[in-house]
Amino acid sequence: MSASPCNNASQSATTRHSWTTTAPTPRSTCPHQPAGTYARQIASRLLIDLSWNSSRLEGNTYSLLETERLLAAGEAATGRDAKEGQMIVNHEEAIEFLIASADETGFNRYTLLNLHALLSDILLADPTASGRLRRIAVGIGQTVFFPLEGPQRIEENFQQILDTATAIEDPFEQAFFAMVHLPYLQPFEHVNKRVSRLAANIPLIKRNLCPLSFVDVPQKSYISAMIGIYELNKIDLLRDVFVWAYKRSCARYSAVRQSLGEPDPFRIQYRTLIADAVIHVVRARMGKASAISHVRSMAESQVPLEDQPSFTEVTETQLMSLHEGNIARYRLRPSEFQAWQLEWR
Repeated sequence: MSASPCNNASQSATTRHSWTTTAPTPRSTCPHQPAGTYARQIASRLLIDLSWNSSRLEGNTYSLLETERLLAAGEAATGRDAKEGQMIVNHEEAIEFLIASADETGFNRYTLLNLHALLSDILLADPTASGRLRRIAVGIGQTVFFPLEGPQRIEENFQQILDTATAIEDPFEQAFFAMVHLPYLQPFEHVNKRVSRLAANIPLIKRNLCPLSFVDVPQKSYISAMIGIYELNKIDLLRDVFVWAYKRSCARYSAVRQSLGEPDPFRIQYRTLIADAVIHVVRARMGKASAISHVRSMAESQVPLEDQPSFTEVTETQLMSLHEGNIARYRLRPSEFQAWQLEWR
């Protein structure tokens, strides 16, 4: 790579041995289950934690409780810039994208460009720059570092980052590689660090490892670590932040998951169809009678005969237990849920 803290792929591979020995051993928390299973189990907590912490590292002033109210009920905090609320909502959309599309995401153009588009929605002066590699020169505050210039060179280096990350087998090294190289290249006009933090979760979500939500990471420590990369080509500080943050995330979500019990194999098998049924009922604002008819119709047309009673029961249970605190798992907006509630009661 022509401009990189790790000059080429072989140096990056050599560097990994200086830090991966201190990182947790890769072990799936949901072995032999579909990609994204673990993240879906803790989605309601992860959406808030990662949205808040990643936004906080950008200087967002929302509190954790204000973030929770915004995502759960659509209530923006008073006295805050509208862009701060939009930043948090964009994170929620981007995280949901990574979880819902875990089978399809990876270090490829589709994932990274769409991740940027979701994170930058309504926040860029030039709307056409959302989801597009940059064509202009940019600078980085608090540093004397100037990223690579020239659309063709940016395109080439961006593709090299994707190819190298894809070739890495260890999910932790993939995650750390993204956190280092994406901000260093600055492939987008803005929102690069946010993209890198969520991109770091791609291999973790796909492998059903604990996600990285940057719980308790001090903004000052993160900024110092990034400056070390920009100005000194040193990964040491960011490596330490990464390992410490991941251990904190593991401790947080292991406690959350212990209260969940073992996942239901039936719900895992039919998770997509169950979600489709719930989403349709809510968005169509169906009352209980119409919902019962719709769910049974779906069961009869799309589920084997022996599984139809269980499918109907599980789906109806999900509808009965739906509330503003868990609608994110179905990618429903608060306004959609509230409108449906008027018909459901």
